[in-house]
Amino acid sequence: MRVLPAATAHRVPGAVRVVLCWVPGTAALGLLLACAAGIDPAASQASAGDGRATPTVVSGRRSVMPAAAVPARRAATAFRAARPRIVPREAWLAPGTPEPPPARYAGRVEALFVHHTDSPNRYSCADAPRIIRSLHAGQAGSRKWDDIGYNFLVDRCGTLYEGRAGGAERPVVGAHTQGFNQGSAGVAAIGTFTAGTPVPRAMADAIAALAAWKLGLAGIDPRGSVPLVSSHDMSRFPAGTDAVLPAVAGHTDGYPTHCPGAALTARLPAIREAAARLQGR
Repeated sequence: MRVLPAATAHRVPGAVRVVLCWVPGTAALGLLLACAAGIDPAASQASAGDGRATPTVVSGRRSVMPAAAVPARRAATAFRAARPRIVPREAWLAPGTPEPPPARYAGRVEALFVHHTDSPNRYSCADAPRIIRSLHAGQAGSRKWDDIGYNFLVDRCGTLYEGRAGGAERPVVGAHTQGFNQGSAGVAAIGTFTAGTPVPRAMADAIAALAAWKLGLAGIDPRGSVPLVSSHDMSRFPAGTDAVLPAVAGHTDGYPTHCPGAALTARLPAIREAAARLQGR
């Protein structure tokens, strides 16, 4: 720092000195917080293709995200929605089922991917726990995944179920959307919702309530878009790509698939709007 000679130095008013001293410290704190917000505490990401962990890419990123597309986030407490009723996994899990490995966690949930289970639509809602057990057996048993891939499931009567272990309220890394499991949650609508198939109102309302609650914890507008980093070349974006996806997205938005079916995909705009209303937007 250059020191002015005594003959030419001017006395700086006290109030100005206080501001000048305060600014650098505040700027440094802001940079520190900005860096911390970009750190992903999870060391790995579950893959929807095989149920195993794949490394999260942190370097060599290729971006498809224009600067203007980066969404502005509100404070996490600005738009909170009530937690909907969620049936715990213990209610459907078969007795004696082995404990899954310890759950992996992201920093927070910034997107909700909507799926369908591609199973029959004509079922009694009282039979939903058995259906979920069957899905769990297929994924954690036959496919050798570490657990059921979906964080949540919903039946045609609008009942929400906790799927993957780790805590419904926590940002559990699932195995539902290959390339984008980190920082997202997956909800599976029990049934098959191809074009022309009616989507039950109670089911759509339950998905909206879940989206409002989970995304509200991070201050995310369900009608907006969020930046996510692809971790897998088999997704719609090469590994390391910064992609902008809907905050409430269909499985097909992140991975080349017909899931969640044309009928449920067509309902997503209304689900986003309903979720935003529940957040008070």
